[in-house]
Amino acid sequence: MSHHDAARTALRICPLCEATCGLTLTIEGSRVTGARGDRDDVFSQGFICPKGASFGELDGDPDRLRTPLVRKDGRLQEASWDEAFDAVAAGLRPLIEQYGPNAVGVVLGNPNVHTMAGALYPPVLLTTLRTRNLFTASTLDQMPKHVSSGLLFGSAVAIPVPDLDRTDHLLLLGANPLESNGSLCTAADFPGKLKALRRRGGKLVVVDPRRTRTAKLADQHLAIRPGTDALLLAALTQVLFEEKLADPGRLDEHVDGLDELREAIRPFTPEAVAEACDIPADKIRTIARELAAAPAAAVYGRIGSSTVEYGTLANWLVDVLNILTGNLDRPGGALFPLAATDRAPRPAGPGKGFLLGRWHSRVSAHPEAKGELPMAAIAEEIETPGEGQIRAIISLAANPVLSAPDGNRLDTALAGLDFMVSVDPYLNETSRRAHVVLPPPPPSQSAHYDFAFTAFSVRNQVRYTRPAVPLEEDRLDESEILARLVLAVGGMHGAEPSAVDAMVIDSTLAKAVADPLSPVHGRDPKELAAQLTGRTGPERRLDLMLRLGPYGDGFGAQGGAHDAAREGAREGAREGAQESVQGSAHGRGTDRGAHGLSLERLLAHPHGIDLGPLESRIPQVLKTRSGRIELFPEPIAADLPRLRRALGDRAAALVLVGRRHLRSNNSWMHNVPTLNSGTNRCTLQVHPEDAARLGLVDGATARVTADGGAFDVPVEVTDTVRTGVVSLPHGWGHDRPGTRMKVAAASPGVNVNQLLDGSRLDPLSGTAVLNGFPVEVAPVD
Repeated sequence: MSHHDAARTALRICPLCEATCGLTLTIEGSRVTGARGDRDDVFSQGFICPKGASFGELDGDPDRLRTPLVRKDGRLQEASWDEAFDAVAAGLRPLIEQYGPNAVGVVLGNPNVHTMAGALYPPVLLTTLRTRNLFTASTLDQMPKHVSSGLLFGSAVAIPVPDLDRTDHLLLLGANPLESNGSLCTAADFPGKLKALRRRGGKLVVVDPRRTRTAKLADQHLAIRPGTDALLLAALTQVLFEEKLADPGRLDEHVDGLDELREAIRPFTPEAVAEACDIPADKIRTIARELAAAPAAAVYGRIGSSTVEYGTLANWLVDVLNILTGNLDRPGGALFPLAATDRAPRPAGPGKGFLLGRWHSRVSAHPEAKGELPMAAIAEEIETPGEGQIRAIISLAANPVLSAPDGNRLDTALAGLDFMVSVDPYLNETSRRAHVVLPPPPPSQSAHYDFAFTAFSVRNQVRYTRPAVPLEEDRLDESEILARLVLAVGGMHGAEPSAVDAMVIDSTLAKAVADPLSPVHGRDPKELAAQLTGRTGPERRLDLMLRLGPYGDGFGAQGGAHDAAREGAREGAREGAQESVQGSAHGRGTDRGAHGLSLERLLAHPHGIDLGPLESRIPQVLKTRSGRIELFPEPIAADLPRLRRALGDRAAALVLVGRRHLRSNNSWMHNVPTLNSGTNRCTLQVHPEDAARLGLVDGATARVTADGGAFDVPVEVTDTVRTGVVSLPHGWGHDRPGTRMKVAAASPGVNVNQLLDGSRLDPLSGTAVLNGFPVEVAPVD
């Protein structure tokens, strides 16, 4: 049989960014030799980007670790899985027993949300460990959105997304979806959706200090001064009140705090913010009027408006504008997705609400947000002696030495730990400090379900792919690695890893049968557990979540979970979802029958099941203590004077912003030759006028200096960046000794976060200020 005859195809959802596109992989033997878009995927319909196209190259990267590494005599050496977990138990348990659970810090990186195991097991690990020292990529990225949503709606995960397919007007801030493919807004072919918006006569307004690919596509581009998004949004809000354009529409009866907000926002007139934002007052007024006049509009802000000094205020004002223009929770505006593994909707009414600062970090007293402390605070928590000092780190798919401020300090701190375990496919800038490295298998050998991203999807849908390639003999599935880690931490080292899944299933079913609103109320949990299907623990857990979820079969309960939930949700929304599951346009539909969703039903639809367009979910989605949208919550009111003071600040002569590349996602894709090439370069972009003033020449080297340090970097003179601003991509700096990433090390670039000392944070969310901070730039002779 020829080599070609042996080729087969398999489906796989792409795990390389938030767009979650369906791929068709070509496989020869156990190697992925090609990847193209799956035209029959109910969500992505064939869309693919360079990252997805390079799936095989990333999957087969020879630098990926195959076996565990254990530090012996100061050196990381290959070891068996049993030796590795023995070392983990011996390293962690005595520290927990002697110093308590807070002696262990847990660090979760961005790739966790791109794997099934990364969603299912860290919560169990944290429950088992009970440490307050949790640090995640969220405080380098999206935490301001979680905090503002928590304060407004009562839940940190109630995040409305723009209804891209139906909107007439999109105001986009600090986001570049033509390069990033979207973020906290899961949309396959985001570029195509923006082009479709313009084709149907809609308007796209982009606010960004750089003329990005997204800005070039826009009807209007406002080159704002970095870090001033919150001032611009406050002025837009002020105009809506001043010109009597504020009209929440049907949300009126669900909103508290309108009058207090009107009063508090009064000083932020377009004239007052114009100089700080560098946008003329008349332009600001026009934007506000057009936003209010559009038949349906959405405001959407991302990284550029989150990783700045006023990140939470900016994210809050994004939703304030959606509320005041009557566009929140309506088609064409910003809506709350309903994922298949969400809890089935409950009756509307007051909830527990969202609290900030339930505890504080030990050294600098940073308040927790969503159970997390700022990633920027890890180093001081390790270095500072005393009760509660972090002595061990469990790092899951994280590389904070590159992704957090002041990596040099953190690198030194990690080297001084009593123990560190890293779950990572690479020996990177962070995992090289570990005592034990546990490598998960490549994505082709892993099942995939997007727990996180279906919750931010612009259309409700559900898709699952089993491993495209069987797990090789010498590897452990990521779910087993993380389950064994849970057991080692919990003092159950050596128990069967399946015990972890069984424990979660038992406790979930026990709660469900005791809950009067559950479709399985009063039933026997053992009988229900016996009905679960799936080849693995994670599949059984997925089956459980689907069946108890909003579209689930409720384990055969009459009408399924739908009917049990209907009391608390709008009937039309549920029926709309039902119809679209039974059959819809684009050949997306499927016969749902009376049974509802389960793993078995999902497996019968390998290209996914379309669950219909987003529907209105207020008031049912609200979990505030009042059961209403709390428009002007106390923590926001307390922080607003800080924004007012910014009106009088003198702008720094030069500030730095990051940038995204289509071929890159943070620090973990620079080892793939195809992706580490072309325009994906670590250069300092400088405007021609600034270059002339500073004596910088295209292609020459400049020294960049800021709070935390300095480095030299090649200059790229371009008018795509505005005056007073320079730009560097993030995730670079692959030049530390002891890593095993040959391609990345060959063109290491510089680590932009090394310019920061970690002292600049958004106070409400603890998010590091990675954009809009002052720098000095000078030529290097």
